[in-house]
Amino acid sequence: MPARRITRSISSRSPAVSKRPLASRSKIAMAAAPAPKLYRIVRGTRVIAHLLIGLFRVALVFPFCSMGRRRQIRYHWSRRLLSLFGFTLKIEGSLPAQPGLIAANHVSWIDIFAVNALTPVAFVSKDDVIHWPIIGTLARHNETIFLQRGSRGHAHTIGKDMARRLEDGSWLAVFPEGTTTDGTHLHPFHAALLQPAIDANVPVTPVALRYEDPDGNLTLLPAYTGDTSLWESFCAILSARQLVVRLSIGPPMQVTADSGPGNQGRKRLAHALRDEIEKTLYS
Repeated sequence: MPARRITRSISSRSPAVSKRPLASRSKIAMAAAPAPKLYRIVRGTRVIAHLLIGLFRVALVFPFCSMGRRRQIRYHWSRRLLSLFGFTLKIEGSLPAQPGLIAANHVSWIDIFAVNALTPVAFVSKDDVIHWPIIGTLARHNETIFLQRGSRGHAHTIGKDMARRLEDGSWLAVFPEGTTTDGTHLHPFHAALLQPAIDANVPVTPVALRYEDPDGNLTLLPAYTGDTSLWESFCAILSARQLVVRLSIGPPMQVTADSGPGNQGRKRLAHALRDEIEKTLYS
């Protein structure tokens, strides 16, 4: 995939945060009739088999593979998982040649595999993901950095680990919202998650995630929000006949020396990233 060598510097002027209700660039998909029961059973069986194959690989194959080979396996495995779920992957734009930090909006647990289908990345994730069946085990063996919420000391340690990995030339990804939405709006972006990229002097690339029906309408089906359990979300995705996950890559952004004192630089960076993703999703 050709690299787009665009780096946007963040100026010292504070950007305005939009207060308006967000309007989707297309209609929200109407609830469609679920796929036939036999179809869902067959699809679910194939997905679970693929997840178990993933467990087998991380336990018995990864110990004998180089990091590069592990990442290649993760990339192809993630693409296959999306296909088995019935997703068509659509990518707009391209990542820069220089690895750095990816900042994406957060809608579903599927987001992790969608971004890994773009390029193999190490995610920063909340630590309760460790306890998710199958997915938690896969996350532990795929470079995931687990963050203990509410612990400033642990966050500081994690920040150093992130900066080291970025300096070593690895791709990392974060969800700056810190939680999921149903895809119809964005939460504020937490600037602290961007500090390691500033410390490592690498760009942050915004990636807008959007789930659609085959006609291009926004669908809420994959959203993992509220009181929805992981199993309920899993079954909801299986019930769809066909879905699209669209990843739109924006221009890389990087804080410059004139971005302001203290934490002002990362706050402006967070605003600029959010504005770029908002513009892509809703304008």
